[in-house]
Amino acid sequence: MGLLRRNPIETQVMKSVFIVVVVALILRGGESRGVTKAKPKAPKKFESFEYSAMNCRAHSASLTEFGGVGDGKTSNTKAFQTAISKLSQYATDGGAQLFVPAGKWLTGSFSLTSHFTLYLHKDAVLLASQDLNEWPVLKALPSYGRGRDAAAGRYSSLIFGTNLTDVIVTGENGTIDGQGEFWWQQFHKKKLKYTRPYLIEIMFSSDIQISNLTLLNSPSWNVHPVYSSNILVQGITIIAPISSPNTDGINPDSCTNTKIEDCYIVSGDDCVAVKSGWDEYGISFGMPTKQLVIRRLTCISPYSATIALGSEMSGGIQDVRAEDIVAINTESAVRIKTAVGRGAYVKDIYVRRMTLHTMKWAFWMTGNYGSHADGNYDKNAFPEITGINYRDVVAENVTMAARLEGIADHPFTGICMSNVTIGLAKKAKKQPWTCTDIQGITSGVTPTPCSLLPDQGTDKPGGCDFPTDDLPIDMVEIKKCTYRSNV
Repeated sequence: MGLLRRNPIETQVMKSVFIVVVVALILRGGESRGVTKAKPKAPKKFESFEYSAMNCRAHSASLTEFGGVGDGKTSNTKAFQTAISKLSQYATDGGAQLFVPAGKWLTGSFSLTSHFTLYLHKDAVLLASQDLNEWPVLKALPSYGRGRDAAAGRYSSLIFGTNLTDVIVTGENGTIDGQGEFWWQQFHKKKLKYTRPYLIEIMFSSDIQISNLTLLNSPSWNVHPVYSSNILVQGITIIAPISSPNTDGINPDSCTNTKIEDCYIVSGDDCVAVKSGWDEYGISFGMPTKQLVIRRLTCISPYSATIALGSEMSGGIQDVRAEDIVAINTESAVRIKTAVGRGAYVKDIYVRRMTLHTMKWAFWMTGNYGSHADGNYDKNAFPEITGINYRDVVAENVTMAARLEGIADHPFTGICMSNVTIGLAKKAKKQPWTCTDIQGITSGVTPTPCSLLPDQGTDKPGGCDFPTDDLPIDMVEIKKCTYRSNV
């Protein structure tokens, strides 16, 4: 047979295909030996945002720069401690801010530093560790003399600070989850050697801001500023099961010049509890809570108060101003809790513009609360309760208008109620008012109050007092701050 011949064009095509295949094989072989083609560098990206704060910072860092891992499993206690320790060097150089990115950051207790901001991304969740080794034990507070859950000391709070100046915990509504179920079970089983930790506690400090955060399932109290001054708590959402033990929302304790505003709280205890020490220990420590503003608070707490004054009030409580308060399905609105042995005073309390829906009591004052630190309290330490003012209150579906119980021979005095309308529930108590050992007046109150609160008539000018001056915390300037960092 004769040989097949290829035309010149076909031959050229075959040569070209051969060359392409050879080059491809060479390139593939080069890659297998680690020879790669250089890729152009991606442009740098930055994490940048603005937020409002009492003070801005000159230096910034992210938790990931210190080994933080946001997988919800790895402990970040050391990462937080290391980051804050390193950033503390900038306290005298414009301060520093630590950014917590999106992720789930498991951690035990850590302590803050001065001139410092902790900022949580909107998708950041701090998860409280359930490893007791990550919770240092502190001495009992000096104004309490013992722990609340046990006579010994107390576990340090998740976010803790003492002897600080200018400290901010804020975010873009980031979340702090106390994973409290573990602690609640230990409490109910009486297995705790020490008092449960709080989520945030700052003590012996000044110029504090806690804002724009969501706090979930605290082991006990949520926010506890104590022995401190110039405090702003703003835009906080607090949620815990209504049956959870002692999950108070915000507890200013022996503090001066504090503002709590725009907060939403669902809890198993008082939404706001104002305190100043317990029995002889609080009397001896002698540090009152005073100059407190509470505005635009919404509370749901079926077994406790919207705002409680006491029961630990042995350092005194004075000049509390609460306005624009909403309570839904809550046991009582503003409750005064005290007892013989507490001593000190609750005075100059001003409340206006409350809207209450489904309450057990609209007003509740208790002079026999009990619950003493020990048996050594002074049986002759009688608290003085005077100058309690309520005005412009509307309530509906209320079981009982008021339960007002003073102390025999030491009545609660200077009680004033004006422009108050209380709509009783279908199954309300037959006697809407219970009053013993109290003195005061009313004006324009429905239903008709008890005889110890005589009606002055609707023509009484001005009604009950409410101060017109501003407290120093209202004059604090809020600044626009910026965070910028490589990501």
